[in-house]
Amino acid sequence: MKTVQKLLAFVGLLSLSALFIYALQDAPTDENFEKKLINDYNVYALQVPDDLSFSGEPMPLKNPDILERMDRELLVNTYWQSNGLLMFKRAKKYFPIIEPILKKHGIPDDFKYLAVIESGLTNAVSPAGARGVWQIMKTTGRENGLEINDNVDERYHLEKATEVACKYLLRSKEKLGSWTLAAAAYNAGVAGISRKLKEQNVSDYYDLLLIEETGRYIFRIVALKEILSNPGKYGFNFREKDLYNNIPTYKVDVDTPVTDFSQFAQEHGINYKILKLHNPWLRESHLNNKSKKLYKIDIPKKGYYDVQ
Repeated sequence: MKTVQKLLAFVGLLSLSALFIYALQDAPTDENFEKKLINDYNVYALQVPDDLSFSGEPMPLKNPDILERMDRELLVNTYWQSNGLLMFKRAKKYFPIIEPILKKHGIPDDFKYLAVIESGLTNAVSPAGARGVWQIMKTTGRENGLEINDNVDERYHLEKATEVACKYLLRSKEKLGSWTLAAAAYNAGVAGISRKLKEQNVSDYYDLLLIEETGRYIFRIVALKEILSNPGKYGFNFREKDLYNNIPTYKVDVDTPVTDFSQFAQEHGINYKILKLHNPWLRESHLNNKSKKLYKIDIPKKGYYDVQ
């Protein structure tokens, strides 16, 4: 019995020794850690496609300055991976709302990517006071029929804001002659672009020397268009179910004041937060509406939120 116990103890000691030696060999040394890091993560130079364009207007990529500026935007937006994935997710939710409005007004579909670079498809607020997905200034919104005050701000109403953006872009195209210049004017203003064209005695966006923001503007739009149109080519991997979906809603007509939107929401089977998520243009907890104007408030269809 003692002989067997000694034999088992010896075998156990050999096993432990073997495990210890194996562990040492497999330990994450600096050298093999670095090899693993290099093999698992690579950053590649990107080839700028030869046929990039904006709204059917080709980019002069044989010009080395234009090529370098386009290369920069492709690199910056490809390797800002978290932001890129968010753009794919939000585009699935909001492009179906924007696209038919652009089409109705005869605006090229490429302009939906202008909204992407303006706001990241969020209701952003700029330091200058522009608001909403289309980053509309207060004066521009009011001139185009939007209601903007402390109680209601329709710059946050995606459909109405898209209509205003279309009107602005059509006027810009008529005055400046190209969709590329019209897009640049969305950033710098029609007067600003017109002045620069005259001062520099050129007629094309790509020949202008501009401040950095406006100078990068078209390149950023085209970069997002290229990446969002070709996710696999630029290393983005996702499934359809990973993307965001727009929640179906129905509209409730309101032509009287609403004293308490919390109660209003409960009467329609939702809560205050959900009401505001679907109607961000309602800026306060009540609706003044002394003029008895007709508002259409979006209410999500049943079954999409678990409301307590």
